[in-house]
Amino acid sequence: MSQSPQPRAERRSLYKAFAASLSGTSLEWYDFAVYSSAAALVFGDLFFPSGDPLTGTLQAFGTYAVGYISRPLGGIVFGRLGDVIGRKKVLVATLLLIGIATFGIGLLPTHASAGALAPTLLVLLRFAQGVGVGGEWGGAVLLSSEFSAQSQRGFWASAAQVGPPLGTLLANGVLAILAGVLTPAQFLGWGWRIAFLLSAVLVGFGLWIRASLEETPVFRELSERGERPAAPVREVFRTQPRALTAAVLSRVGPDVLYALFAVFVLTYATKTLHMSRGEAVTAVLVGSALQIVLIPLAGWLSDAYGRRRVYAIGAVGGAVWSVLFFALAQGGMVSLLIGVIVGLFFHSLMYGPQAAFVAEQFHARLRYTGSSLGYTLAGVIGGAIAPLAFTWLLAETGTGYVIGAYIVVACVVTLVGLGLGRAVVDDVDEAVDPGAMAVK
Repeated sequence: MSQSPQPRAERRSLYKAFAASLSGTSLEWYDFAVYSSAAALVFGDLFFPSGDPLTGTLQAFGTYAVGYISRPLGGIVFGRLGDVIGRKKVLVATLLLIGIATFGIGLLPTHASAGALAPTLLVLLRFAQGVGVGGEWGGAVLLSSEFSAQSQRGFWASAAQVGPPLGTLLANGVLAILAGVLTPAQFLGWGWRIAFLLSAVLVGFGLWIRASLEETPVFRELSERGERPAAPVREVFRTQPRALTAAVLSRVGPDVLYALFAVFVLTYATKTLHMSRGEAVTAVLVGSALQIVLIPLAGWLSDAYGRRRVYAIGAVGGAVWSVLFFALAQGGMVSLLIGVIVGLFFHSLMYGPQAAFVAEQFHARLRYTGSSLGYTLAGVIGGAIAPLAFTWLLAETGTGYVIGAYIVVACVVTLVGLGLGRAVVDDVDEAVDPGAMAVK
């Protein structure tokens, strides 16, 4: 039976949910992009001074990894709460935690004035960021997808996925403006702090949107039927191990690919290719701007042609392009720009369908917990160690092709995850599908 259009009130709720999902993940990735850019450009000097620039960069990226390692804790705590007390309440808490931690980083003393206390506080705040992010993504995905009809879930769930390029665009744009109007000494001395302090604006906007949002129709339906779980974390591990494995493995390739083309490329371009900081940031900005359109497009394509098909094309293309990139990048700024754009294009083909694919692996009553665990566990084995591994591999071998091989392996892991995953939702999801509820 075909579904009739959703009533106007439900469409307004869907649009509001899309905005709430997008604003939260944009803040999340603004914070993470500001940190990753600062880690590549200034944190090594400010918090981990050393006579060896490589050591400082490795230590700075080590704190970047802490933000990933702490994510499973956030996934467990907030994922459980999201399935028990609801999506909306948890997402307000995660937004506040991420925003406060990022604002705090902007106020930190440096190693020159506080010694070992400075990097210690940096790691603690980075850890808190990661805990918040661990609970944010799963809820943001459900916020938009659970207001949408099943046949459009790929597109609407992609709201959470647009957050990374939009947040990256905002973060690098702010850093580029600061680097352009300030001298290097001013930027290193205090200018970088402004980018972190500006997160307060995004927090305020996100809270305003989320405070006026209703609970998702899926969670309301589950509550009315008395199907909220008592111990969702234990239940996910006990009853849905294949779904969790598929969710984790499918996310490894996109995480690693993003670590190359949006994070490590800043270090590679400035320190290996000897380009300016502005040129490196510009390449990431252009690629991120295009992703704002490409990611929803990929989500829509997954609705029309299947999640796994679109996702797999991105994985294969990303693997091949990562090897070619290191030869292309030697050609200068234009070549670097093309390399980043194409790399992020293939990332978009994976990232657009990813939210719906991961959420659909789990029973509706366990979906917040399962999605959060899949997201956070993949981050530990994928995005957390990738910049560190890239830095070490390049220093040891002197060639980027080894990094390309690393990404090929990660994309193969993703293809295995796609093979394990299921392509259709089950009966309980149909029963609480908003599109189906609209015709009752």
